[in-house]
Amino acid sequence: MGVDFHLKFYAPNRAKAERIAKAVYERVEHLNSIFSDYETNSELNRLCRAPVGRPVRVSAELFDVVSRSQELAIQTRGAFDITSGPSVRFWRKVRKQGKMLSLDELREAQARVGFRKVKLNSGQRSVTLTTANIKLDLGGIAKGYVVDEAMRILKAGNIRRAFVAASGDMLASEPPLGKPGWKVEVRNVDKFGNIYARTIYLSNLALSTSGDTEQYVEIDGSRFSHIVDPRTGVGLTSRIQVTVISASSTLSDSHATALCVLGKEQGLQFAESKKLQVLVMEMAGVTPRVTTSRHWKGW
Repeated sequence: MGVDFHLKFYAPNRAKAERIAKAVYERVEHLNSIFSDYETNSELNRLCRAPVGRPVRVSAELFDVVSRSQELAIQTRGAFDITSGPSVRFWRKVRKQGKMLSLDELREAQARVGFRKVKLNSGQRSVTLTTANIKLDLGGIAKGYVVDEAMRILKAGNIRRAFVAASGDMLASEPPLGKPGWKVEVRNVDKFGNIYARTIYLSNLALSTSGDTEQYVEIDGSRFSHIVDPRTGVGLTSRIQVTVISASSTLSDSHATALCVLGKEQGLQFAESKKLQVLVMEMAGVTPRVTTSRHWKGW
């Protein structure tokens, strides 16, 4: 899915470590063949090529991820939307070429976006796309799902002390012996507005960070993120970074993305309603600022 994938774990011997690692990476490769929007023949892209209005029976994994995505789309009123693929691809082209493309092209892309264009049938485990040329993009949830699956296999192999990471999505089980947790650094701001790395010791929890502070393009003085607001089709300009700590990587990954789109105020309101541990870093002003949700216990 276009990111590096890392495992760290403790095993009683090298033979078992290699056997477990092989099983984990085989599962990761299989899930990549389902979720990737880069692989032409992935199950996701085959679904996108299905005739309009025809129910397509999909794998349990794809149905699970699409179902969770649709639920979050409803909860956030479209701030999280896996149908935003056409707009995401538009901004990928903008970043690659370093210049704005035709707004007519953006409007055409945005006309194909809308989570209500996807219909699910849990009894048949099928997905129906009701509009032509829909491009589903699972970039805001699939990595987290894969991280959770990797940890599931590790635990099934009786590996109890492990750390799994896919880009900004991380999940830890029991900590290394003698340690309070797996060491993770998260950007924080001191009282003078200086950014520094603060340590979190992660144990039996997931952490995901999403934001528009690193991947972006500047056009005529405006800075557009790789994260696209599905409701407008425009790359974010808010310059915020959101960190979410939760019980599962699927949840932390998807919610970090959704909260970036919602923005600080609405995002924190949503976090409070879900009792989420959230840290929001704002970079747009003169002095960077950090705000945490009431349930944040990260430090």
